Amino acid sequence: MGTMSRISSRIGGIAPSATLAVDATAKAMRAEGQDVVGFGAGEPDFPTPDHIVAAAEKACREPRMHRYTPAGGLPELRQAIAEKTARDSGVTVSASQVLVTNGGKQAVYEAFATLLDPGDEVLLPAPYWTTYPESIRLAGGVPVDVVTGPEAGYRVTVEQLEAARTERTKVLLFNSPSNPTGAVHTPEEIREIGRWAEQTGIWVLADEIYEHLVYGEARFASILAEVPELAERCVIVNGVAKTYAMTGWRVGWLIGPADVTAAAANLQSHATSNVANVSQIAALAAVTGSLDAVAEMRVAFDRRRLTMHGMLTQIPGVSCPLPEGAFYCYPSLQGVLGRTLRGRTPTTSAELCQLILEEAGVAIVPGEAFGTPGFARLSYALGDEDLAKGVGRLSDLLAEAV
Repeated sequence: MGTMSRISSRIGGIAPSATLAVDATAKAMRAEGQDVVGFGAGEPDFPTPDHIVAAAEKACREPRMHRYTPAGGLPELRQAIAEKTARDSGVTVSASQVLVTNGGKQAVYEAFATLLDPGDEVLLPAPYWTTYPESIRLAGGVPVDVVTGPEAGYRVTVEQLEAARTERTKVLLFNSPSNPTGAVHTPEEIREIGRWAEQTGIWVLADEIYEHLVYGEARFASILAEVPELAERCVIVNGVAKTYAMTGWRVGWLIGPADVTAAAANLQSHATSNVANVSQIAALAAVTGSLDAVAEMRVAFDRRRLTMHGMLTQIPGVSCPLPEGAFYCYPSLQGVLGRTLRGRTPTTSAELCQLILEEAGVAIVPGEAFGTPGFARLSYALGDEDLAKGVGRLSDLLAEAV
């Protein structure tokens, strides 16, 4: 018995969330009295809208909300999510195809757990959100990176996907607008990718959580609206976190064919039971209410996007496409690597980001976390003054590189 590992290889092999780690380091430095500007966490800096909070307060006093409810979600919320999906995405689904989850992360995890057998491959366009490959591996699947670069605006092509496909490929993970790059595929590009998936017989897991955060000429399009023939092999994940500034409420959902939703609900019944009822009622108020709050946030995010992008592209050695969605810039730092800064010579983006945190009090997440070393992610979901101060410090520090 003495040779057995204390921690299972399955769990021991998970990389910790780099975005949460950077955020935690920044908060710890602040607690020690240091002035740190944090660009790490992907959450709006706005409070949850008042009418949503009021609905939750009222639900706290309802005895029926103090009890277990169906594991798959409150019936009225599942119905409202189906109606919201028709309204916002142009995709018609029934309430029975909706599973309410503890945030978008659980929806992603349960989708992969439901679809993948050991050895099944998932095409994962990179840069990718740091949680995707870990969810795939936990389900026994194999993430297959399909790397996109800034010259293509970080948008994946059918040619790249086809080149990466094997007889083991079961799922394509598709995220537009993208975390971490802010890339938004055009409806035409999405249609082409959807038709390719339909013809090759692979599944699509579409993460649409940033659907309402698009700027300029960019437009959100749901792959299932563009290619309805994918209905029997497409799972959509979404949630209230980004649209309604509700990251802490933990409500997401999964929409899929009836057999997939039923199987995922069965898993959830053993894993977590129902999502907290008060949070579900808050989500109900969110998805049935107006989108005025997100329209206001989008104006602020758009202004910050242009400010951050403009400042970043002025820094020697830094290049960055203009993001069209979500609330992130994803610059290349490759022109700074290998140069000397304050007596140190960082050769990786991880080393450079650590140096930036220590020397400038600016927290950014290195590209290693997103599958593309040499880059970094900065969230512009923070106040205008902090944003300008933080990127200004970054600029001043990197200007010293020799």
